[in-house]
Amino acid sequence: MRCPFCGTQDTKVLDSRLVSEGAQVRRRRACSHCQERFTTFEVAELQMPKLIKNDGSREAFDEDKLRSGILKALEKRPVSTEAIETAITHVKERLQATGERELPSRVIGEAVMEALKGLDQVAYVRFASVYRSFKDISEFRDEIDRLENSNNTPPQEN
Repeated sequence: MRCPFCGTQDTKVLDSRLVSEGAQVRRRRACSHCQERFTTFEVAELQMPKLIKNDGSREAFDEDKLRSGILKALEKRPVSTEAIETAITHVKERLQATGERELPSRVIGEAVMEALKGLDQVAYVRFASVYRSFKDISEFRDEIDRLENSNNTPPQEN
């Protein structure tokens, strides 16, 4: 690791910790030459699958597009930034866990809807209305009924 202060490549790790639910390693380092200290974050670089759009075209996964869609749905809703970032991480992990090189775009849409359902029901209905292209108010009503019924279903015992 090159020192950001003097450019020397000889640095020493002083401390390492897991952060972001174990998805990153935070390392505190010291330069052997100038003695300055700095922090680095190490993340596994995993290849995200390409998305196959409805028209058959392929598109690279775009985390900014994912974040933008989630933030639009959550606009003016009482959800913390940490919860949003955790949801984005879970969606990405779900896509990576498939092990596929290409996935239909609907897989990401369904993953986002599942994440929003757990975060905020209003945001879930907002996203669903755009994602599923609701044509009229009855489709909103049907989705809200489905959401209410899924919340009223008692947990199954094993």
